[in-house]
Amino acid sequence: MNIGSFITDWVGTDLPVRIKAYDGTDVGPKDAAATITLHSPDALARMVTAPGELGLARAYVAGDIDINGDIYAVLRVRQLVPEIDLGLRQIGQLVKLLGFKNLRRPTPPPEEHRSSGRLHTRRRDAAAISHHYDVSNEFYRLVLGRSMTYSCAVFSEATDSLEQAQENKYELICNKLGLKPGMRLLDIGCGWGGMVMHAAKHHGVQAIGITISQNQVDA
Repeated sequence: MNIGSFITDWVGTDLPVRIKAYDGTDVGPKDAAATITLHSPDALARMVTAPGELGLARAYVAGDIDINGDIYAVLRVRQLVPEIDLGLRQIGQLVKLLGFKNLRRPTPPPEEHRSSGRLHTRRRDAAAISHHYDVSNEFYRLVLGRSMTYSCAVFSEATDSLEQAQENKYELICNKLGLKPGMRLLDIGCGWGGMVMHAAKHHGVQAIGITISQNQVDA
């Protein structure tokens, strides 16, 4: 038993990507749109102890895997993993491959925020928001575009830009709310304020946005 054969036994042979393991084995199409490289036992341990997107994301952030090629092909692998439960035979194979020591759940990467204390206190929530959003507005502008909108968009036409699609989304929400001039709108958790600015500009409402991220306020 090697890493390659364990992976195909675990997720099947119909893989949308090629997977190359640290033991020299590889599985999946040679001409796949993307390649995932597993660098260490921790890569496999993360994915089997925290299945789905969490394990995959932790492995990537920690540098235990590298991804080359089409990221959307890689995300299709994520759809396979949450439905899979390891049987006793597969657990036994893992023990032989990794050893008991390496089968533990690896420590999450330091980039992952680990909250402490009671749920949803002001202090705990403020710390979580700051850790996530107060990276830099320049970073989020690269990811989100000029609209700085951290939620899905509505692409009415295939040719819509991201900014136009976000405007479409704002307008859809405003129409569903039936906003009219003089109405008041409160957006709790407003992010960088795109929704309230759109509603005030295009629908004449008195809009207030609330955020506890200092970087979002400063933007």
